Amino acid sequence: MALAESVENGSPRGATDVPSDAPGGGETLAHAVEGLLMAGVGVTATAISETDSATDLTLIQWRVLVLVTQANGVRVGELAARLGTTVPSASRLVRRMEDNRLVTATRDETDRRATIVRPTSLGQRVFDAVIGRRRELIASALRDEAVTETEPSVAVIVEVARALSRYA
Repeated sequence: MALAESVENGSPRGATDVPSDAPGGGETLAHAVEGLLMAGVGVTATAISETDSATDLTLIQWRVLVLVTQANGVRVGELAARLGTTVPSASRLVRRMEDNRLVTATRDETDRRATIVRPTSLGQRVFDAVIGRRRELIASALRDEAVTETEPSVAVIVEVARALSRYA
């Protein structure tokens, strides 16, 4: 069964079955997106485990690496807020990642009370390698399931990504 067909039938492969509350028993957009996100976490975890330089990286450390790489630096307080944790917990996490040479933490020159976390060159290489592997896994899965790319389906996915970007 093609991936698109299985999602249409309410049972995305590899995702937990989510009860449908749509009229007529159909899949709602929210449930379909939830299945996609669950699969996305799995693809990311697989990409991390299959990337030599990232095999010891936890998902929360990956999240930190994504945040600091995309912004080219994030204050520890903002990092804590984005992770939904406390500043002391975020600081401990950053220290562990510094020990692994993935990030650096330096005082903010404009506000000496703040600390900015940035990726190291190793952190950037790990980020790039995991993203590259994740893209390979996605492309392979789409090929294997013969998912056809259409402008409307791509537009919907872009729209969903834009709506969820506040969590990125």
